[in-house]
Amino acid sequence: MPIEIFEVGVIGAGYVGLATGACLAHLGHRVTCLDIDEERVTSLVEGRVPFHEPGLEELVARTALAGRLSFAGTEGLAGVVRGADVVFIAVGTPQGDDGSADLSNVESVARQVGSALAGPAPRERPLVVVNKSTVPVGSGDYVSGLIREGAGGEDVADFLVASNPEFLREGSAVYDTLFPDRIVVGADSREPLETMRMLYEPIIGQTFPTEMDPRPKTTVPFVTTDLASAEMIKYASNAFLATKISFINEIANLCELTGADVSGVATGIGLDGRIGSRFLNPGIGWGGSCFPKDVAALRAAAREYGHEMPLLDATVTVNERQRGRVIQKLEQDLHTLRDKRIVLLGLSFKPNTDDLRGAPSIEIARALDDLGAKVVGYDPVAGKAAAKLLPALQVLFDPNDAIEGAHAVVVVTEWEEIRDLDPKKAASLMLEPKLVVDGRNALDPASWREAGILYRGFGRG
Repeated sequence: MPIEIFEVGVIGAGYVGLATGACLAHLGHRVTCLDIDEERVTSLVEGRVPFHEPGLEELVARTALAGRLSFAGTEGLAGVVRGADVVFIAVGTPQGDDGSADLSNVESVARQVGSALAGPAPRERPLVVVNKSTVPVGSGDYVSGLIREGAGGEDVADFLVASNPEFLREGSAVYDTLFPDRIVVGADSREPLETMRMLYEPIIGQTFPTEMDPRPKTTVPFVTTDLASAEMIKYASNAFLATKISFINEIANLCELTGADVSGVATGIGLDGRIGSRFLNPGIGWGGSCFPKDVAALRAAAREYGHEMPLLDATVTVNERQRGRVIQKLEQDLHTLRDKRIVLLGLSFKPNTDDLRGAPSIEIARALDDLGAKVVGYDPVAGKAAAKLLPALQVLFDPNDAIEGAHAVVVVTEWEEIRDLDPKKAASLMLEPKLVVDGRNALDPASWREAGILYRGFGRG
């Protein structure tokens, strides 16, 4: 049966908005992505995605060529809103000084949507305004009020608000959009839930396994709930994953003291179906733009209600401490870091992205610079951005050039290029004591030790 084609507007063309827009266009919908950044819009119109995300640039080019994906500045917002069936709000909600989410971008967009809807213009069906941005619990009702406020007290064309939190991982955003673990939609009436179900039907209705995803499952769960619960699901998911990482880091630290190997421990506990093996990778901790921001926002929301969350407080404390563990391991063998050449392999917060927001490399580089070390960095895609952000960091664009003359190397991001380094080649380039601190347990300890390198992992006995 043919799918129903929707006219879709996506306000905000960052990681989430662009991935959402391009994938919906791939499914057959007609999508316009809008952004306030004119330079970004120009790049997208010319077929260039202004950040690194595997597969996204090709998908944007293909859907744009097919006439299903277009781009515009926010000056075109009113026209897009009036002609759309569904409008996604996918703008940033950065962390405020108190840890809470800054909703100024969402507020501005909601008022503009209201202004576009001012007057009871006839519509075949209500416009569904979807919060894709990560927003505090209760924001759905708030956005609805802002839309009416933006209409200036006039009658407003029919609209309904829904929450559709994103669960994309940077570096695999296209895959996660087309083959998600679940789709969550919250609304306080049935109509927007049904509209969103039809919008996502090509994803929900696909049968696994497929060529792109061979996992043995049948259909994608479509979870419907109220607005507040959908908003809470997003925060609770990220907070739980952050807690899981901090937990395995606590176990890794104890493994080092007892002689146990956290690799075997993680495998053993991860095989328990109640726990699962994902996010049990010890090391220098979590970073990025989502985990730190969302955990902080959830803690801030709890404080507003007079509720303490000591588990999340401990999660953050453990994560912050892991950065310092890198310095401790370096000082254990180098004694002093002054004038030592220390190489950071990997600068982005995770592989397959150029995103430096919340990247552990930034904090570690600054700490090393404060201690007088000569800090060198390598990353296959984030090097230039890191050099602008950290003038004291010498960035080189070949890992062996970076390693040459180094007293110590720290694996910060587990890029394949870094996992595949030749330990014998590295040993020939390094200076004594030829130390490697493997901040992601990404290397094979035996191979590096056989090459004459002093290997220090996290929780590896």
